[in-house]
Amino acid sequence: MKEKPFAITLDVGSSLANRTGAWRTERPVYVDRMPPCNQACPAGENIQQWLFHAESGDYESAWRQLMRDNPLPAVMGRVCYHPCETACNRVQVDNAVGINSVERFLGDQAIRHGWTVAPPETSSGKHVLVVGSGPAGLSAAYHLRLLGHEVTIREAQEKPGGMMRYGIPHYRLPRQVLDAEIDRVLALGVRLETDTRVDDVLAAQRDGGFDAVFLAVGAGIGKRAYIPAGDTAHILDAVSLLGSMENEGPPMLGRRVAVYGGGNTAMDAARTARRLGATEAVVVYRRTRDRMPAHDEEVQEALEEGVRVKWLSTIKHADGGRITIERMELDESGFPQPTGEFEDLEADSVVLALGQESDLSLLRGVPDLAVDHGTVQVADGLMTGHEGVFAGGDMVPAERTVTVAVGHGKKAARHIDAYLRGEPYEPGPKHGPADFDRLNTWYYSDAPASVRPQLALARRVSTFDEVKQGLDESTALFEARRCMSCGNCFECDNCYGVCPDNAITKLGSGKGFTIDLDYCKGCGLCAAECPSGAIDMVPEE
Repeated sequence: MKEKPFAITLDVGSSLANRTGAWRTERPVYVDRMPPCNQACPAGENIQQWLFHAESGDYESAWRQLMRDNPLPAVMGRVCYHPCETACNRVQVDNAVGINSVERFLGDQAIRHGWTVAPPETSSGKHVLVVGSGPAGLSAAYHLRLLGHEVTIREAQEKPGGMMRYGIPHYRLPRQVLDAEIDRVLALGVRLETDTRVDDVLAAQRDGGFDAVFLAVGAGIGKRAYIPAGDTAHILDAVSLLGSMENEGPPMLGRRVAVYGGGNTAMDAARTARRLGATEAVVVYRRTRDRMPAHDEEVQEALEEGVRVKWLSTIKHADGGRITIERMELDESGFPQPTGEFEDLEADSVVLALGQESDLSLLRGVPDLAVDHGTVQVADGLMTGHEGVFAGGDMVPAERTVTVAVGHGKKAARHIDAYLRGEPYEPGPKHGPADFDRLNTWYYSDAPASVRPQLALARRVSTFDEVKQGLDESTALFEARRCMSCGNCFECDNCYGVCPDNAITKLGSGKGFTIDLDYCKGCGLCAAECPSGAIDMVPEE
């Protein structure tokens, strides 16, 4: 019997020599995962995608990607509290990517270079009324217009912008920035009617021949609380104080100002008082700092500017340049309880910053529309109980931020568009999360986050100049390049380079890679070495 040879040498290039795919028990598959920044963004921005354009230096493409979801990037880059950065996987390596800083840079670049968005070429023949020109109203109008609908915004105030104009101080949001981004929305053909209050929404819809309505009435009424006060006590609410900076001029507050409350509006009121000449501005808050609703950066900047905080305190009486406060203590559930210990503080004015409400008087008599605890109840698509009337922003149950409102406007626009077309809105499929443990972080060099410069402290308390400055081009580019592209291929070529079977082909022009399964034997090296966790190994059927 003839013995079999120990080895058989095959010609190079023959199918038996190279087609090793039959050995495979698992195969690699390129996947798309939901980056944590995208998932955390209330405006629904595709953050990773616009960062991808920005890190290549193509700022206009990055801005245009941003504008698909958010028409106010220069505003958002200043006032958003960037939950995307809290969620960023890079925070477990060194610091979160400065997403908000890059967003502001792109927004400012667009204003500087005059980038615009083209209006739609065709019209649907439908007309939508938007009540309110704050972030939710502007966002809805922008997206509805791009979807081909005619849009009219009616605003009760003299100027558009809602609480962005009448509630956010100049030192956080310069008005030329706000105006530039509003003008870009209006340039699409959106009609704006200011000084036009809507008192009856159904009558306005009927008389104007509107096919649908989006209610975006912000929370512009300051909540009042009963404080025993003498005849000479000067008490006003924070919303009126901040709004007065835009209209008739600020009230006389005196040298010593007490602000009652613990939210961001309280911080803005105290910081505004300092800029108006108050030598003492004290925030009276009944809980501790860890329970304060104001964001940490707001509190920190206020403290830097000389604002004092009386923690665990509540105002019991105000009169004649003086207030009486009572010390509180937290019970087991964290609720403040009085102690019977009192203290007097000098205060020429008391500013109440105890929350805000929406004026819902325009909804009287609307059938099937439900209001609960001062907010309008809406379905998942933001339609109220009355058909064709949608609502969003501060007037519905949600966190009250500009970013959330912009997200509501986009969501409402998509559902209104579907309603007008008589078909359901079907959002796209959701990808699984791109968790940190999927990443190969050793591929990424240490790169601590860029720090935004700030106005000198001496100027901060004497002017309303913008406090936080923007990044320059070099630091914005550096910051964009810190993105680890969690869960999605960014064509680093690692898989292409490490594959021992040359089974991976690069397609080029941003199209990624393809795997020739005739040659891939499922070793998993490509998946193990992918920096962003964009390859899964799945069992063969």
